[in-house]
Amino acid sequence: MSTGESISEMVPKGRDMIRIIDVWDHNLEEVIALLGKIVDDYRYVAVNSRSPFIRPVVFTSTVDSDYQALKGDVNNSKLYQLGLTFFDERGNLPTDGIGNFMVWQFNFRLFDSTEDVYNFGDLESGIKLLKQSGIDFKKNYEMGIDLTRFGELLMSSGVVLNDEIRWVTLHSRYDLGCLLKVLTGRYLPDSLEEFVKKADAFFPVVDDIRLLMMRCGLNSYKELQLLLEAGMIDTCHEVGSRCLLARRAFMKLKDRFFSGSLEQCVGAALYDHFLLLIDDVEY
Repeated sequence: MSTGESISEMVPKGRDMIRIIDVWDHNLEEVIALLGKIVDDYRYVAVNSRSPFIRPVVFTSTVDSDYQALKGDVNNSKLYQLGLTFFDERGNLPTDGIGNFMVWQFNFRLFDSTEDVYNFGDLESGIKLLKQSGIDFKKNYEMGIDLTRFGELLMSSGVVLNDEIRWVTLHSRYDLGCLLKVLTGRYLPDSLEEFVKKADAFFPVVDDIRLLMMRCGLNSYKELQLLLEAGMIDTCHEVGSRCLLARRAFMKLKDRFFSGSLEQCVGAALYDHFLLLIDDVEY
C-alpha cells in the first residue's frame, strides 16, 4: 500500500514493526478510504487527541460543573493532532501487506503563530509548549489537514455513527469531546445531557481505561504501569504511541480481570464517566 505518508516512529512488535504513520492533507483521502475498508475487520478504535491550551479540569462536587469546565476548554481550543489505532478482539493490528502493523496520526492545520487569530488567555506559553513538543508551525500551516474536510471524510467512512465500533481511550471526555466538535462542526452542547445524547450517537460503545481501572481496583496509573510493565504513562506524549498504550491497557485489563470476555468488559457510558471520575485516578 502506498499512501505517500511520512513515518514518525517504528515500534518493534516481535519480529514485525509498528508503523506510526503521519497523515497530512495530501494523503488524507487515501488513508480515510483505507480505514473504511478495514473497519469491518478491526472494530476496536483507540483514540487520543492533542489540543493546545486545554487546562486540566479541577474536579468539583457536581457533575454539571465538571462538564461546563470541559465544554469551555474544548470549545476554546483547536484539535491539532489525533491518533487512531484499529485492532480486532484479539488485539491484532492491520498490516501494510509486508508484515508491518499500521497506526495513524492525523496532523491538522493549526495556525501561523505570528498571525494568530485565536484569543487564548495564555497563548504565548501555549505556543512555546507546542514548539518544545516538536511542532513545526510552518509545516503544520502548509501541510496540515483542514478540520472541516477531515470531519466530512470521517463521517462518510463508516467509522463513526456505527454501533459495531468500540472506542478505547485514556481520556474519553477530552478525546471524544474534541472529536465530536470536529465531526459536527459545532461547539459542544450547553448541557451534559445533550452532550451525552449526541456522543452516544457518534460513539455508541466507549471503553475508558480509567473507568476500567476503577472497576478492576486499580487506583493509580502507577499500578497500571506495573501491570503493563511499561514506561510512565504520563510521559508518553505522541498520540500514536498513546493509542497503542490504550490498546495494550485495554487488552491486558480485559484478559486479567474479565477472563478475556468482551461481554463482561462492558463499555462505559459517558455519563457514568462523569459520575465516577469526580474523584479522579491518581498518577
